[in-house]
Amino acid sequence: MEKPVYLLLENGDYFEGKSFGAPLREVTGEVVFTTGMTGYLETITDPSYFGQIVVQTFPLIGNYGVIPQDFENEEVYLSAYIVKEWCQEPSNFRCSGDLDTFFKERNIPGVYGIDTRKLAKTIRESGSMNGWLTEVKPPYDAKKLEEVKNFHITKAVETVTPKKCEIKPADEKEEFQIVLWDFGAKENIIRELTRRGCRVADLPAGTTAEEILKMNPDGIMLSNGPGNPEDNPEIIEEIRKITKAGKPMFGICLGHQLLAIAKGAKTGKMKFGHRGANQPVKDLTTGRVYISSQNHGYEVLRDTLPEGAEETFINVNDGTCEGITYHDMPAFTVQFHPEACAGPKDTEELFGRFIQMMRDYKEKEGASCR
Repeated sequence: MEKPVYLLLENGDYFEGKSFGAPLREVTGEVVFTTGMTGYLETITDPSYFGQIVVQTFPLIGNYGVIPQDFENEEVYLSAYIVKEWCQEPSNFRCSGDLDTFFKERNIPGVYGIDTRKLAKTIRESGSMNGWLTEVKPPYDAKKLEEVKNFHITKAVETVTPKKCEIKPADEKEEFQIVLWDFGAKENIIRELTRRGCRVADLPAGTTAEEILKMNPDGIMLSNGPGNPEDNPEIIEEIRKITKAGKPMFGICLGHQLLAIAKGAKTGKMKFGHRGANQPVKDLTTGRVYISSQNHGYEVLRDTLPEGAEETFINVNDGTCEGITYHDMPAFTVQFHPEACAGPKDTEELFGRFIQMMRDYKEKEGASCR
């Protein structure tokens, strides 16, 4: 008979389930839920989930198995993975294994059999909270609850960023050389750039503005990544320095938040965040609504935007800021994921906008030198 495992939330609620994947070790993390019906591999391998216990609201996960081509990163940074039911016999022509084996190989504990609908509703109504996975049976004392409540994710970007520069060549003819300031970038961001003629220098988060400017890139991409954006003061200061160079910049998710802070805005923690492939965003310029893929628990506070920063996208569900254009420099950012894997491709042409921005910048620079 399988031994039960328990998820204790910081508010005292607990949920009983069963273990799969790596043998359960006691795990504390921020409990978050994602609403994606597909794309579980992209979720599992997304570095932005560092330090989090991820709950899938869709009831059956793993039916197409493990497909390495779909990974967003070779490493898995989430702390644990919770599902209602996992598929023990996946079927897909690209499948190379099942989730149980995959998690065992990477020492990631999985939990199934939990009432994920009730758990997601608890988080939605009470807000994001920490949790503790254990084989220890209830009841739990006040000391343990206090320990769980006091947990904080630390060294998030430092852990997931690459340790050295990697060059990713353009798929075909090279037109641009860009820097990807990698705070935990998803592989599909790189794919979207290289297929558009970009040679990408994938740089660690600790790279300085001076080092980047010595490379004289045509543009700078600020990637997604995990954690509280305000936990990265050194990176923010380097971004602040590099904005003075006037290079074209495009930020996604954490990159959107970091540039906003560098320009003088503030960020705040959301009640339960946006995680899933079905988040509607409105383009305030055209009035058009797009469906987007998102994964974030913090937002840029619109009331703190500096002069020269224009809010360009909002979330249709809750009105939060989803995009900014900066009129004092060639830069724009979005909170959602236009590379959208898994998810809709509605906004992938934002990469095309970045390409055109770099093209215009090169022409302007060329004209000024003549």
